[in-house]
Amino acid sequence: MSHTALRNVNAVPLTERRSNSAKKRVMKVVLSGPNDENLDLHRNADDYLQPTLAPRPAIALNVEMEVPTEPGLAELEYIVSDDLKDLADVDTQVMTLLERLDSKEWLVVCEALTHTRQLSIYHADLLIPILGAVVALVIKSVKNPRSALCKTALMTSTDMFKAYQDQLLDLLDPLLLQLLLKSSQDKRFVCEEAERTLIGMTTSISPQPMLQKLQPYVSHRNPRVRAKAAMCMYNSVSRLGLDGIKQYGMEPLIQLAAAQLNDRLPEAREAARKLVLDLHTAYCKCSPDAQPMTDFEAANLDFKQTDPWEQFCLNKLSPITAQAVLRVTCIAT
Repeated sequence: MSHTALRNVNAVPLTERRSNSAKKRVMKVVLSGPNDENLDLHRNADDYLQPTLAPRPAIALNVEMEVPTEPGLAELEYIVSDDLKDLADVDTQVMTLLERLDSKEWLVVCEALTHTRQLSIYHADLLIPILGAVVALVIKSVKNPRSALCKTALMTSTDMFKAYQDQLLDLLDPLLLQLLLKSSQDKRFVCEEAERTLIGMTTSISPQPMLQKLQPYVSHRNPRVRAKAAMCMYNSVSRLGLDGIKQYGMEPLIQLAAAQLNDRLPEAREAARKLVLDLHTAYCKCSPDAQPMTDFEAANLDFKQTDPWEQFCLNKLSPITAQAVLRVTCIAT
C-alpha cells in the first residue's frame, strides 16, 4: 500500500510538485570540503524533496532544495582562517551574535559561527564582555549531531583559542570534554577537525594550567578519550622546557606518563613512550645526580653506583611501573 502511494507521488513531475508549494522557496547550498561532508549535506537537502525511488548520488556540488524559511541565499563553506576577511558591519554583527548563535536554523548558526571566527581574528576585544556566553553557544554547536554544524563550531573553537589563549581557561572544562569526545568518534572528518582543534588548544594555552585541565582525562573510562588526552599531555609538556619541567615537578609528570604505558590503545602508549623519553632527557640535563662522572671519580669508586634515573624511577613509581619506564629508556639508549 505504501509502495503504491510512493509510486503515485513519483509519477507526478517534480516541477508540478514544486509549484504546489507556494510558501516554499528554492535555496542553493554551496558545498565544499571532503566528500563525506558533501554527502551529509546532500542528505539533509534531499530530506526536503518529495520521496523518490531513484538512488542518491554520492556527491552533490550544487543542490537545490525547498525549505520553509525566509527569502535569501544561504551558502555554507569551510574557509581556512588565513582566508577569512574582516566584517563590514562589525557593531551590528556583535549586537546580534548571541541571538544568531542560538538560532533554530542551523544555517543561521553556521553563519554566526563564521562571524565569530572573523570577530576573534580581527576584533577580539569586542567579544570579551560576552565571551562566556559565546563559548557556551559554541559548545552547544560542537555537541550538535549535524556534522556540518559541528565542524564549523570546531573551526570556531580553534580560532578562539588562538585569539584568547589563557583567557579561556575558566571556560575550558566543558569544551575540553567535547573536543576529546569528538576527536574519539568514528566520523573521520569531524574527528580530524577535533584533533586540529586540540592541537590549537595545546599550542595556544600555557602548558602548566593545560596539564592540570588534562589530568582527569588521562584516566577516563573511555580508552579513546584517554588516548587523545595523552597526546595533548605530551604536546603540552613538550612546550614546558627544562625550567618548566622543574617548576611543574618531574615526579608528577613521570607518574602521568607511566600510567599510560600499558594502556589498551597504541595511540596512548606511543604518546606515553615519547613523554617518558623527553622526561628522561630533561632529567639527565637538569639533575646534578645524573651528570657523568669524571675519570678520577670513577677510578676511586669501590662500589657500583646505581644509575640516578633508575633510582629516581624506583623511588617514585611502583616496581612494576618503574620497570616499564626503564625498559623504554633502555631501548632508546
